[in-house]
Amino acid sequence: MPFKIVRKDITHVKVDVIVNTANPKPIYASGTDLAIYQAAGADELLAERKKVGCIERGDIAVTGAYALNAKYIIHTVGPVWVDGKHEEFEILESCYEKSLQKALELGCDSIAFPLISTGVYGFPKDKALQIAVSVFSRFLLQNEMQIILVVFDKKAFQLSRQLVGEIDSYIDANYIRQKRRTEYSRRLFRRSRIESDITYDSEVYEECSRYTEAEESKPELLMSVPMPEKAMSLEEELENVGMSFHDKLFELIGKSGMDNKDVWKRANLDRKHFSKIQCDEKYHPKKKTVMALCIALELDLEQAKDLLARADWAFSPSSKVDLIVQKAIIDKQYDIYQLNLVLFQYTNEILGV
Repeated sequence: MPFKIVRKDITHVKVDVIVNTANPKPIYASGTDLAIYQAAGADELLAERKKVGCIERGDIAVTGAYALNAKYIIHTVGPVWVDGKHEEFEILESCYEKSLQKALELGCDSIAFPLISTGVYGFPKDKALQIAVSVFSRFLLQNEMQIILVVFDKKAFQLSRQLVGEIDSYIDANYIRQKRRTEYSRRLFRRSRIESDITYDSEVYEECSRYTEAEESKPELLMSVPMPEKAMSLEEELENVGMSFHDKLFELIGKSGMDNKDVWKRANLDRKHFSKIQCDEKYHPKKKTVMALCIALELDLEQAKDLLARADWAFSPSSKVDLIVQKAIIDKQYDIYQLNLVLFQYTNEILGV
């Protein structure tokens, strides 16, 4: 099962396990801890929590979920940030690892986490995010479970400044708006006007028209285009149709040396979705599914474009999702979980799922 990021109140998430950023002592005070107690039923939950007693930092305890839409609450106590030299990273990693392991032991299929220790405990959000995703990715390579990272608002979700700067620069340099003259010819304008509801600027149309007319007025350009001796019939064209998306995908998987399980996990897909792709040769996948498979198979940019085209898709120069995925491919950054962090930061979307 895949990894998801959602922006909402964790008490409204429907899962088997909700993880609580707990106080070491059996009390509740503020933030996520307070919200979970109030939503679950504070008196009943606190009574059970008192039976557990104190919890060491990096450790966990399990209680019922009461009024929450879950089976269990796993309470974990994160580190208080000092300077990163007092085992803060190890303790935070332990919170995530032990919570996941306990959910596995309980036979759970889904679990929701907040960003542990990033509130009053002051753990830097970008560092906490990297630790969480690193633990999730290791766990999901070996296990089947739906992991949901719940962030309450955009302030709670931060990438490193260096990474943000690189992505911003790439988007600024490559984000092409539809008014670029070279994107259109007069024929494309006419067809697009019929096939879509896009509203065009009259100045852009006139500019495109002048450009196209100027090109068509050059006889040497027209003469330089070789004409086929005989046009192919429809039947001949159909006989020359290339390999389907399905066949090309499984050819690439075979060449990669990965098994199917490796591919769907690296693509952040669940088993049922991948089985549908595998069993139905005519299945038409969503664009984000194809891009996720490109990342999983570590395709280069030309291979990715080819696979997208076989599913009747193409990278769009006016889509931030597409630009970010292209940058990941160019940079050979094939970690789907890290890529999804970037996508969520910029677009609220992720690949796979």
